[in-house]
Amino acid sequence: LVASNGRKLDARFESYCDLIDGSGIVPKLRAVKSEEELLFVTKAGEISDEAFLAAKPLIKAGADEGEILSAMQGTVFALGGDYPGNEFIIGSGRDALLCRYKSGRSKLDANDQLTLEWSGAWRRYHAPMMRTVLTGKPQKRHLELYEAAAEALTAVESAMIADNTFGDVFEAHRAVMDKHGLMRHRLNACGYSVGATFTPSWMDMPMFFEDNPEPIVANMSLFAHMIIMDSDTDCAMTLGRTYITGDGPPRSLSTLELDLVIA
Repeated sequence: LVASNGRKLDARFESYCDLIDGSGIVPKLRAVKSEEELLFVTKAGEISDEAFLAAKPLIKAGADEGEILSAMQGTVFALGGDYPGNEFIIGSGRDALLCRYKSGRSKLDANDQLTLEWSGAWRRYHAPMMRTVLTGKPQKRHLELYEAAAEALTAVESAMIADNTFGDVFEAHRAVMDKHGLMRHRLNACGYSVGATFTPSWMDMPMFFEDNPEPIVANMSLFAHMIIMDSDTDCAMTLGRTYITGDGPPRSLSTLELDLVIA
């Protein structure tokens, strides 16, 4: 529904009723998953893991981003998965700081950084993951940023429990990042709900941002991403995975280790 048609629709209603914005109704219903939906999200998480494992041996000096991307997306299809709601993110060098899909492919240098954000999709249900992989000898700054990202993700997991809010989860992220002096290099959101979505985005609501009062309840599928883009040193670091909430700590849909990957 483009804006011009939206205005025409509003004009037709003006003569006999008042329209009320109901945009938030359906996302709240979608945010809590049924048992069958949780099976689909879990399967998507398994496919996400396999996609990374297929790409991991290819990530080395001289590797072509296109071949890495092909291995990841091809694995999703080979396992019966769907096209994702948005394109996988892949970028090396300075492009590792984009954290968005870009056109064009590069080859990895001997000492490089590769940011990846991808998701398996099963019956349109998503379980995104995120990593920055290094080649060669990591810079000291990379190690500092990884320490902050890993600590922040651990804090977010601890906050991602019933009776907390989405704002509480963001606050856990913010507190760690800012403690490490990364306020200028972090984002003002650190994740969102995921489920059955279509192009152009696999993002769903609610999101983790400051003071968001939406409550966390059991049976949500939530993607938490720690994204650091230090444009002062041209160093990137990301770490993220999808969880299912319950009565206690959330369950990760990835079985991959969170250790920094250095090829």
